[in-house]
Formats: sequence, C-alpha cells, structure tokens
Amino acid sequence: MLIPYETLLQLPQETLANLIREYLFGQVEDGSFASLDEQELAQAIVQCQQALKQGKLKLEYSEDDESFAIRSADQIAQQQD
Repeated sequence: MLIPYETLLQLPQETLANLIREYLFGQVEDGSFASLDEQELAQAIVQCQQALKQGKLKLEYSEDDESFAIRSADQIAQQQD
C-alpha cells in the first residue's frame, strides 16, 4: 500500500527523517553511495524529502511483514506490471 505524501507531512519530522535515513543507509549498502558523512547525510535527507514531494520516491507499507520502505516510483511501477 502506498502512503500519500500528504500523510507523510502529518508524521513527526523525526519519524520521517528516520525513514529517510534507513532508505539512505540501504543505498550505501547497495553501493549507490560510497559513504555518507553528517553533512552529506543532511543534504541527502533534504534531497529525499524533495523526491518524495515530487513523487519520484514513494513510501510503501508492506502488509505481509508490517514494514515501511521508501522505494523509487519506477521500481514500484515495474513490480505492478
């Protein structure tokens, strides 16, 4: 189930930032980023917030394992095809 961006705005800022951090750390592990220092992390969080607002990234809730994950809209569209 996709969570609308407007709903994300109702979350405490810290909760949204933690979801984004989890996504970014996953990107580091996947090799999308070489590393993230504090300044790069802060900048990446802002970029992710913008991507969520623009619909390039989406927050998805998995009912199967009761978890949330940020994924690219393209990745979600491919799975639905």
